Amino acid sequence: MANRERKNELKIYLNDDEQYILEQKVKASGMRDKSSFLRHQILYGYVYDIDYSELREYNAALAKIGNNLNQIAKRMNATGNVYAADVKQIKELMSQVWQTQKSILSKQHI
Repeated sequence: MANRERKNELKIYLNDDEQYILEQKVKASGMRDKSSFLRHQILYGYVYDIDYSELREYNAALAKIGNNLNQIAKRMNATGNVYAADVKQIKELMSQVWQTQKSILSKQHI
């Protein structure tokens, strides 16, 4: 043991699901053991930090449109009329959705 190239031991604890996933990923990688797989991940793997705030904003705008459409549908069924103010409101919300979507797509690293 004194002549080991790697002298720093790493000990981690995994639950059963994490252990199963690790074993499946090691098998899929074709590497000979968990240590090799984990070293490869440490050296060459990626860590993603995903900001979901814009996606939440996007989903909120879509929910508003859905609610407005339901209200308009109720009014239409009750009165048989579509109001210009309703159409204007939907167009404004759709504009917000498109702007948010463009912002999200512009930040994608492809």
